[in-house]
Amino acid sequence: MAAILRFERTTDLPLPLMLCRVQAGFPSPADDYVEQSLDLNEHLVRNPPATYFVRASGDSMEGVGIRPGDLLVVDRSIDPRPGLIVIASVQGEYTVKTLERRADRLWLAPANPRYTAIEVTSDSDLEIWGVVTHVIHRTMPEGGHARVRPG
Repeated sequence: MAAILRFERTTDLPLPLMLCRVQAGFPSPADDYVEQSLDLNEHLVRNPPATYFVRASGDSMEGVGIRPGDLLVVDRSIDPRPGLIVIASVQGEYTVKTLERRADRLWLAPANPRYTAIEVTSDSDLEIWGVVTHVIHRTMPEGGHARVRPG
């Protein structure tokens, strides 16, 4: 994990939120109106004093859509429970994993079969730093230059 960035709301930036939903399958005709404005601060951050951002590294969570370089929104006020993705410190190393309960034991599970889960025991040097609430990743390469397909 890279540097941890604390949430600090400095501006309001309402952006248009379209009323229609975008088809991920067969396209449908688009509606030409805006439902309302959407402030990403309000959408992504429920509890500003308990929220921070951190960049993901590695590919152990690609199965749940967390890729290297993604920005994770983390809320420390949410109780970690099985099924949630958490930021944890294990033996002093930060990791992002899904908290799971298996046969009355807790595990930190990756979302990539190339990695093994970490069992949480009474001897584990473990601290949960918060629950991941959102993942932000680029769909365009850095610099904003789209790749154009020929023809």
